[in-house]
Amino acid sequence: MSQHTLTLLRFTYKKLKEKLTVSDSKKLFHEQFPYVIPGLYKRIIDEMLVELNLLNHQNEFMQDHLFCVGLTETFKEFMKGYKPEKHLDLLFESLCSSTNFSAQEIKEISQKFQKEFKDKSSKDILKLLIENTNSEPYPSRILNLGIYIIISSSQDLEGVNELEKNKIISDIFEKLNLSINKAEKDIGIYKSSLSKMEQAKELIEELKIKDKNKNQK
Repeated sequence: MSQHTLTLLRFTYKKLKEKLTVSDSKKLFHEQFPYVIPGLYKRIIDEMLVELNLLNHQNEFMQDHLFCVGLTETFKEFMKGYKPEKHLDLLFESLCSSTNFSAQEIKEISQKFQKEFKDKSSKDILKLLIENTNSEPYPSRILNLGIYIIISSSQDLEGVNELEKNKIISDIFEKLNLSINKAEKDIGIYKSSLSKMEQAKELIEELKIKDKNKNQK
């Protein structure tokens, strides 16, 4: 084992026994993921790292199934098109471990509960959510997006207009004792961020094609 690795392990062990600062988390992350992250994705990773670090400091926060679904699925959506794709597993693992979470555990919980929610109606999903959710879940952005992603995949919402869909989703948040206003804001920002990322990717591809054509002339 190299001296560098030994130093990192000692630092990690020391920090796991206490609360990691954002600076600690960033240092650990870059030690574990020593690759350059393209600018389009770097901001998203930075924001997720800070958010996970802050959640880890909240005594009321619990790593439940909705949080796990929200984290795995939003990471997957935001990282679409990331290259090289083979780095994605390490990227997620580094993001989690540098903020005191277990990537493997989160993935397993997410997969398990998504299977349970698959091919269910929004009413069936609501019933399962009530049965499996803490009576007072910690209102994080990731949890809200986990609920949104699960509900959006329900059978009876396919083909439903956006207005009706939003009403059904809002009703479910209300029944789970979660703030509708915060949920709507979190979902709105999430959808807007995905849309902006898609536009940015398209622009980058267009510029690449222009440069290629220009160099061929």
